[in-house]
Amino acid sequence: MARGTRKTAVLKLGGVGALAALLFAGGLQLASAGENNRPATTTTAAAAQTVNCPTVRDKLPAVPAAASAQVERELANLDQEIARQNERLARQAVRPEGGPAFIDNAILGPLRSKRVAVLDRIEIAFNRIGAQRPNLDALAACTLNAPGVPSAVNGGAGQNAGGQNGNAGGQNGGGQNGNAGGQNGNNGGQNGNAGGQARTVNCPRVALPAVPVAAAGQVQAELATLDKQIAEANARLAQLAVRPEGGPAFIDNAILGPLRSKRVAALDRIEIAFNRVGAQRPNLDALATCGLN
Repeated sequence: MARGTRKTAVLKLGGVGALAALLFAGGLQLASAGENNRPATTTTAAAAQTVNCPTVRDKLPAVPAAASAQVERELANLDQEIARQNERLARQAVRPEGGPAFIDNAILGPLRSKRVAVLDRIEIAFNRIGAQRPNLDALAACTLNAPGVPSAVNGGAGQNAGGQNGNAGGQNGGGQNGNAGGQNGNNGGQNGNAGGQARTVNCPRVALPAVPVAAAGQVQAELATLDKQIAEANARLAQLAVRPEGGPAFIDNAILGPLRSKRVAALDRIEIAFNRVGAQRPNLDALATCGLN
């Protein structure tokens, strides 16, 4: 029986060695295989690429108060699209599909078309109230950041865009969890651009221990999912600023409550990703609840 165990161990070690060679060839470092379910010794994994889109908030002229709500709504839409495409890129890093032009044709091309439409609506919001229409055409096209470099987002009014969920590997951005290291200015104090501004959700950033290589793909995908959820909630809040609905508890019941449930599920999947590869399962329960900025 002991001889069979040793033989199995040799086979396992041989498999780990082969996997290590493959991972090092791809620019990754292998986490040490733990024995008897001890936490694996972890290192940083290669991160997925993110979209690199021009920021818009800091390129706008002073926003008239009458156009502010519509502009905020469209800026939230731009951030939502960035989060959505970063989620696709994270999943693409885990399960590649398509040929060399797949990202251009399936992600960057459609993203540009969506941005053209949103930027046009921002221009119309200025024009509709008699303000000079800005020319935002040059801000539509996006490229790719190098792996691990966060996307810049537009953030909420009066805030420099802070990061939300970062890439796996124990690197979390500032602000919240970091898939977007904000580089945008704000319109606070310009031409009465207060009042009627949309609020944004304030979610705890997800600070993780070093992520085992075997779990990195799943963790990256779930962090991107958390970003997408935040962007979707912010888009709803922006819509509320334009067309208020519901009573005093509407935001809690229709936005923050469902957001918490979605975050519970995503955070649980992150914990399971650690546990599945024999690493210690982090306790992320306290990070599920969000408030409002």
